Amino acid sequence: MKNRFHLLTTAIVSLLCVSCAETQVSQSGSKEAVNPPIMGWSSWNAFRVDISEDIIKNQADLMVKKGLKDVGYRYINIDDGYFGERDGNGKMQANKSRFPNGMKPVADHIHSLGMKAGIYTDAGNNTCGSIADNDHAGVGAGIHGHEQQDAQLYFDEWGFDFIKIDYCGGDLLGLDEEERYTSIRNSIDKVNKDVSVNICRWAFPGTWAKDVATSWRISGDINAHWGSLKYVVGKNLYLSAYAKDGHYNDMDMMVIGFRNNSKVGGNGLTPTEEEAHFGLWCIMSSPLLIGCNLESLPESSLQLLTNKELIALNQDPLGLQAYVVQHENEGYVLVKDIEQKRGNVRAVALYNPSDTVCSFSVPFSALEFSGNVKVRDLAKRSDLGSFSNVFEQTLPAHSAMFLRMEGETRLEPTLYEAEWAYLPMFNDLGKNPKGILYAADQEASGKMKVGFLGGHPENYAEWPEVYSADGGRYEMTIHYSFGKGRQLEIDVNGIVTKVDSLGEDDKHNQITIPVDLKAGYNHIRMGNSYNWAPDIDCFTLAKAM
Repeated sequence: MKNRFHLLTTAIVSLLCVSCAETQVSQSGSKEAVNPPIMGWSSWNAFRVDISEDIIKNQADLMVKKGLKDVGYRYINIDDGYFGERDGNGKMQANKSRFPNGMKPVADHIHSLGMKAGIYTDAGNNTCGSIADNDHAGVGAGIHGHEQQDAQLYFDEWGFDFIKIDYCGGDLLGLDEEERYTSIRNSIDKVNKDVSVNICRWAFPGTWAKDVATSWRISGDINAHWGSLKYVVGKNLYLSAYAKDGHYNDMDMMVIGFRNNSKVGGNGLTPTEEEAHFGLWCIMSSPLLIGCNLESLPESSLQLLTNKELIALNQDPLGLQAYVVQHENEGYVLVKDIEQKRGNVRAVALYNPSDTVCSFSVPFSALEFSGNVKVRDLAKRSDLGSFSNVFEQTLPAHSAMFLRMEGETRLEPTLYEAEWAYLPMFNDLGKNPKGILYAADQEASGKMKVGFLGGHPENYAEWPEVYSADGGRYEMTIHYSFGKGRQLEIDVNGIVTKVDSLGEDDKHNQITIPVDLKAGYNHIRMGNSYNWAPDIDCFTLAKAM
C-alpha cells in the first residue's frame, strides 16, 4: 500500500451485531428446507384481459394432461381482466360476460385438480389493464380503499391461495411502495396468513419486500425476444443476496412456447434461446410461471419445461440464487450450492448474452474446487466426464449451458466480491440519485462495485457468510476506489476497525488489515456511519503466516 493511513481499532460489540451474527449462525446451520419458488401458469402473457371461465379451466386441465402438474407446476394464476364492477357496498363482482358463474367455481375447479389458484389486484385504484388495454372494468378495481373487503372476498369467500399485486394504479397516484404493500399484507393476514404474495413493482423494491411477499418483480415486463430476455437477466445478475429464506427475485412469467404472438410482443425465441431462458430462471431461483397458451405449446418447449434436472436447480431445498463468479469478455459464469451448503456439489451456468460466439475458461479454483471434478450437462441430461484444473467451453450467441459439478475437495474461499453483498438500504426504484447501488466498473475485479456506501449507520454492505474452515488470524485486503477524504468502518463479528485515511486520490487502490475469524461462518460489514465510504470492489482473505 503506497498511501499512508492511520488505523484506529476498537472493539465494539453491539446488541445489533450480536443478534445478526446469532441469527446467521442459526440460518446457516439449519438443515430445514425452505419453501421453493412457486411453479405454475399465469394468464397475462397469452391472453392479457381477454380471459374467461372456460379459458382458465381449460388451461388448468391442460396442466394436468400435459404432465406439467406431475413435475411441480401447481399454480393457476388469473391475472387482470376478471373484474366486473363494485356493487353499492363496494364489493367486487366478477365480470358477468367473462365469468358468468363467478370466481369461486373457477377456484374450486383448480383445487379439484390438486392445484392452487391465484388472483390479481393493483396496489392503487386502477389496474394495469384499465390503462394499457383500455379495459374500463379495471377502473376502480384496485385494492386501494378496499383492502380488508377485497382480502375477505378473494381469500375467504372465493378461496384463492396466491395474489399478484401490480402497481400501475399505485404509480399513477404516486403512492409509497412500502406503505402500500405492507398495509395490503396486513389485511390479507387477517384472513389467511398462508396466502403467497407477489409484488409487481417492475424493479427491486427494497429489502422490506421480504417481510410482505414471497417474491417480487425486479424488471419491467418481459417480451418474447432475446433483447428483452437479456434485459431481465441483466437486472437480476447481482441480486443474489436478496433471494433467501423462501423469498425470491421474480424475473417475470416465462415466454417459452410463443410463436408470433402479438399480445406478448416479439416473434418468439429459438430453441437455443428458450433453453437459456428456462435454465437461467431455474438456476437463479425465479418463480417458474408458464405464460403461453398451453393448447399451442410446442412439443420441444414442453420437453424443456418438464426437464426434471433443470427444475431441481429451481426447487433445490437450499433456496439459493446463483451469483456471478466470473465475468470476462461478454460471458458470465454463475454458481450456487445445491443439495448441501458448502458441500462438494455445485450448480454452474455459462451464459453468453452476446450476438457472437463466446469462449469460457473457468478455473475450478474460482468455483472453490480442487482435484478432479465430475461435470454433467443438465439440459442435455448427459455426463461430460471428469476434468481437472479448468473447464473450457465455447458457446454460440444467445445461449447458456447448465452444469452439475461434483468436486473431490471444497476449497475455503479467498475472494468476496462487493456485488455479492447484502445492502440493507438498496432499492432499484431510482428515487434517490445517491442511493447505494451495484455499479459497473471496468477496472474492478468482476467489472462491478458497490457505490454510494456510507453516510448513515445502516447504509452498509454486508457479507453474512464469510467462511473459515479453522478460524484464526487473516490478512484482509480491501480493494476500493474514491478513497480521497473518506473513511471506512470494517466490522468483523462485532469487532470494528476504522480506517481514517485512504489515500490522496480517487483511483483504484487497496489496503490490508489483520482480522480474526472464527471457524465456520463469519459476519462482515463495511460502511461509514456519518460520511461517504469508498466504493468497494472486493476483498480477499489470506491466512496470516
